[in-house]
Amino acid sequence: MNLELLWVLGLLAIVVALFIINRPRMDVVALLVILALPLSGVLTLEQALAGFSDPNVVLIAALFVIGEGLVRTGIAYRIGEWLSETAGNSEVRLLVLLMVAVALLGSVMSSTGVVAIFIPIVLSIAARLRVAPGRLMMPLSFAGLISGMLSLVATPPNVVVHSELVRHLGSGFSFFSFTPFGLVVLLLGVGYMLLTRTWLKGEAGDQGREQSRRTLHDLVLDYRLSGRERRLRIRPHSPLIGHSLGELKLRTRHGANVIGIERQHHLTTRVLNPDSATVLHQGDVLLLDLFAEGDNLRSLCQSMLLEPLRFKAAYFIDQSQELGMAEVSLPPGSALIGQTVLATALRSRYGLNVVGLRREQSAIDEQLLETPLRMGDTLLMVGPWKAIRQLQTLPHDFLVLSLPAEIDQVAPARRRAPQALLSLAVMVVLMVSGLVPNVVAALVGCLLMGAGRCIDMNSAYRAIHWPSLVLIVGMLPFALALQKTGGIDLVVSTLVQLIGGAGPQVMLACLFALTAVIGLFISNTATAVLMAPVAISTASQLGLSPYPFAMTVALAASAAFMTPVSSPVNTLVLGPGQYRFGDFVKVGVPFTLLVMLVTVVMVPWLFPLS
Repeated sequence: MNLELLWVLGLLAIVVALFIINRPRMDVVALLVILALPLSGVLTLEQALAGFSDPNVVLIAALFVIGEGLVRTGIAYRIGEWLSETAGNSEVRLLVLLMVAVALLGSVMSSTGVVAIFIPIVLSIAARLRVAPGRLMMPLSFAGLISGMLSLVATPPNVVVHSELVRHLGSGFSFFSFTPFGLVVLLLGVGYMLLTRTWLKGEAGDQGREQSRRTLHDLVLDYRLSGRERRLRIRPHSPLIGHSLGELKLRTRHGANVIGIERQHHLTTRVLNPDSATVLHQGDVLLLDLFAEGDNLRSLCQSMLLEPLRFKAAYFIDQSQELGMAEVSLPPGSALIGQTVLATALRSRYGLNVVGLRREQSAIDEQLLETPLRMGDTLLMVGPWKAIRQLQTLPHDFLVLSLPAEIDQVAPARRRAPQALLSLAVMVVLMVSGLVPNVVAALVGCLLMGAGRCIDMNSAYRAIHWPSLVLIVGMLPFALALQKTGGIDLVVSTLVQLIGGAGPQVMLACLFALTAVIGLFISNTATAVLMAPVAISTASQLGLSPYPFAMTVALAASAAFMTPVSSPVNTLVLGPGQYRFGDFVKVGVPFTLLVMLVTVVMVPWLFPLS
């Protein structure tokens, strides 16, 4: 073992440790790898930066855009509405339709995005059926993971393994190479969840509330907002006139959170969405979420020359055409964790105000703005409906749990749904036919989405999950460094010496197990980058076809069922499903073993070993 290999293995150990503790972020760790490898002389600068020009990185970015087009045109939500109507009052029918719909939709767009879309839908259906959300949330996450086994472009690990095959052999998998495995696993998954859902405990969603979705009034009651709302008109000569909200600091000085501003515009009254730069005018009516009580309120009105006005409905519900609410949870990795509401500057960044906080099912009233946020906290946000909808495009920081019934169901580009479906169909046909490379087919789909006005450029750039791309770019040279220094050969020779004589099926099982175990600690994409060369080299050492070995690694990378941190989709359902760590172990480990058995049996049958 040479010094270069020792350095690369040591660096790999450090990277895995940083991935496990998630400090710094995984994309930052990937950038550090890009710096460390050329500085140590293991790779040239061109080799370390080669990932930025990899066609598969562009392909994955394009697929994020395609998925966003399906969301903006309302296709994903229409599937959810159809699911609710078709399931009726049958939990069994709901579970089957849910898993099939999520798996099929996830085969052409991000599984994380699909699961995030379906969580509020499933919560509302569970409330209507008086079913514990925990009986449905784990099937939802499992279906999201199984979707990665249904097509070549369903998940980044598939693309990574395909790329490694192309690099070594000149050809990889076809678009539907994964589909037979995915369909069998999906069928088994549905049956498995029907049998094991009784293991998942929990109380009936929303206390059996009959509504399919909560209303603004329900949210006002749940977060104890009633009585905090104020409408105050700015009188002539008020010291507020001519000053911006940032200068006045009403939240910190008076506990007054400005939700909106009613301002006369010609003959109509508009509700403005204020930010720190908004300047107040005489006659403006401030819509306030006010923590001040009694004498403090009277003192504020007297000193600032403000006139209290009456309400037509509680907590600005009469303003529901302009102002809405949303419950959001903080997923792992959210940039808001550890910060106070004031420090997050959500109004400046997203145009939304936090007016409620629930922790462990209890609403926090006192010191709301100064309370440090924790993972799993549920925030109630108030602001324009447009800003609330945009939260659904930020799944890394926010998980939208529920939207009230008053929200306008029209997606930003709802009328463009036919164009979105046509764009998706063209992309799939081009990929299946092989007329053009996959990346070209995906770019054609993106351009058609844009030409059909299904998505604009700003939405397209926001849709791309840049940390995932940087992670791939940083890990690709790591795999090259392991190959160059002999690390891959060392792993392969060890595997062959230990179990090479036991037969190829045993080797496939060991590759699957090794990939799945590594995937417990680092992302499935990074796992695929590291394990794909190992699989191909192992096949070469044994004198067998590399395709079954590569397929095994790809399937194992998607089999992240065993813990709530194995995959983002598991983490997303952890809070809404009220799960514990052991719930995933209890349900996920047996199913992972079942998937491994399917893989070992089916892969040599569809991809001959010799």
